[in-house]
Amino acid sequence: MEHPITPPPELVQQWLCSDDYPWGPLEQTSITITANRLQNIATAAAQWGADQELEACCEWLEKEREHLGWAYRLNPQTIRAARRPKPPSLKEQALAALEQVEADFNTGSFGDTIRRALKALPNG
Repeated sequence: MEHPITPPPELVQQWLCSDDYPWGPLEQTSITITANRLQNIATAAAQWGADQELEACCEWLEKEREHLGWAYRLNPQTIRAARRPKPPSLKEQALAALEQVEADFNTGSFGDTIRRALKALPNG
């Protein structure tokens, strides 16, 4: 029996193939792979599996919420946001970097000007 979180062959082929590393899935020959490429493929596979499990748990929770008592307060969106937080935007990163610079050095009005300019930018 195949494990339910086994990536489809097409996805494995996508992880293995790239412009700089052509490989035919029907080839019955041994291939060599660099440790770095193997790490990238293993990371992609682990992330894919974790995402599949998270989605399965969220689907289960959605179906069973009313029967779980305390879990009625939980929802899949909250769980996804907690387990797969979005990386900070460039604007948020710049504001955090500015705060660190201000903590390390006295920037005076220079820091205030940069902060106002960054906050005026659209989020993204």
